Amino acid sequence: MTEPRDFWIFGYGSLMWRPGFAFEESRPALLEGWHRELCVYSHHWRGTADRPGLVLGLDEGGTCRGVAFRVAASHVDEVRAYLHAREMRGSVYLEKMENVVFADRSHAVALAYVSDAAHRQYAGALTREERLNIIADSHGEGGPNRDYVINTVLHLRQLGVYDAELEWLHERLGGDAFRDAMAGI
Repeated sequence: MTEPRDFWIFGYGSLMWRPGFAFEESRPALLEGWHRELCVYSHHWRGTADRPGLVLGLDEGGTCRGVAFRVAASHVDEVRAYLHAREMRGSVYLEKMENVVFADRSHAVALAYVSDAAHRQYAGALTREERLNIIADSHGEGGPNRDYVINTVLHLRQLGVYDAELEWLHERLGGDAFRDAMAGI
């Protein structure tokens, strides 16, 4: 019989700063073969069915810097059930086990939620201007889509991650002014 093993999960968006589950450690990690992209229409959390928002997904190609979380073997089933409920709403993601690399060049196999390019909510072909217009005008259960993008950029900066596309959107959405106003509260 095989002993249960610790389990790794790769976060590239809100999972990085709001995982919502218990973990033993977190480490900056690089995922090859996928990149962070606002390529998923959100019909609930950041938009509605009538006016979808956009949320992050992992799209094919490139690399993605994020955070890998190690979950103790005793919590794997509970954490996977939580993540399934959180991430698989609408079934726009595919659960894939992918190799991640850490700064010390060690590696682990981690669960990653990648975009399903065949799903009707896949939005990978939008221009940056189309993304900007959608994000500026959408709002869902989780609040304004604008706030999601601004929050993502601010947290990526804290991790030392620069994402040119998200920074471009952040600037046009007034992200630094939003941050400065929040600092005064």
